Amino acid sequence: MSNKQTLIVIGNGMAGMRTIDELLKLSPDKYDITVFGAEAYCNYNRIMLSPVLAGDKTIDQIILHDFQWYQDKNISLHTSKEIIGVDPVHQTVTTDDGSQVNYDKLILATGSNPIILPLKGKDLEGVITFRDIDDVKIMIEAAKTHKKAVVIGGGLLGLEAANGLMVQGMDVTVVQRGSILMNQQLDQAASDLLQSELEQKGLTFLVDCETTEFIGQDRVEKVRFSNGTEVETDLVVMAVGVRPNIALAQQSGIMCERGMLVDDTLKTHSKNIYAVGECVQYRNETFGLVAPLYKQAKVCAAQLANGSSDKYKSTVTVTKLKVTGINLFSAGDFNGDEQSDIVIYQDPSGHIYKKLVLKENKVVGILLYGDISDGNWYFSLLGKQEDVSAIREDLIFGKQKVSESLL
Repeated sequence: MSNKQTLIVIGNGMAGMRTIDELLKLSPDKYDITVFGAEAYCNYNRIMLSPVLAGDKTIDQIILHDFQWYQDKNISLHTSKEIIGVDPVHQTVTTDDGSQVNYDKLILATGSNPIILPLKGKDLEGVITFRDIDDVKIMIEAAKTHKKAVVIGGGLLGLEAANGLMVQGMDVTVVQRGSILMNQQLDQAASDLLQSELEQKGLTFLVDCETTEFIGQDRVEKVRFSNGTEVETDLVVMAVGVRPNIALAQQSGIMCERGMLVDDTLKTHSKNIYAVGECVQYRNETFGLVAPLYKQAKVCAAQLANGSSDKYKSTVTVTKLKVTGINLFSAGDFNGDEQSDIVIYQDPSGHIYKKLVLKENKVVGILLYGDISDGNWYFSLLGKQEDVSAIREDLIFGKQKVSESLL
């Protein structure tokens, strides 16, 4: 009879399995671990789906833990298995085939769901999201037999999808509701440079454009917009954002707002239940980038291993675009406010744009387009919150110029 505690992980994605990685380093023999994953695949790097779509990577190359790894670590993995209920009182989970499993500790790592616009025609064949391996397979297959694609959403994921479909040989139109592409990471000036460069690569853009309907018999044939215009298409990819996947937690009585509420150690408000990743709400923040997810994993694992006093702290993260030949670097408050000082360097002919946002002589925001060579240096200044008044005059010109001026 094992004296190990039972640990169940709901979600076989990057955050949940990184937590297990960290836990096995700290306390490899403390738990009997069972993992339930809704997808048919083992653990893979979701961030690298864009390079798979663009043909730069294969699915095998983005696998983080293959099936053998689970066996070697004595982890029981159940793929294509959905958990339909959690009972925090009796500490059980219920699977979609009705069986119940007991736990001593539970990690919820259910990720997020892509937002599907509630429009007429959204259920037509050829209208998909860009979230998992199956979506990528559908896109690659569609590109073999169809010519035109429309991507709804000009954010990070939408542009990566558009680029990948273009590489696969499709004519791609990107539809953005506002005027700024990647509006979470760019301002208008940087967006204009990006749009120009992507148009030169072959993408078409419709900005300030609202989608109202998908038209077709069985498969999508056209997209209609609020101004009455239409474009023909064989494929629609919705990339308009994600929402924390909290349905299971909500129906199980686990406290949620936009995400599952967790404390500084990634515990939920329910006893012996933790949550990590995109399903989490920490203070008033939800998460979509991998860096904070991995930090959460480390803190949660330490807590599970030995009740560590390590605490999770939100930090500024960097955004980069996975499109060959496009260099951009964005971090912090790149827009600023009335109290900010904004320093800008522009070289339109060289497709270079640099913007630093300062507050009280400290870097609080960075936006670089075209030349990102000083990105990490600026980011270290932002992280350390150093006073830059002594180097302010040369700061926008980069680390080498600052070094020369200090000689």
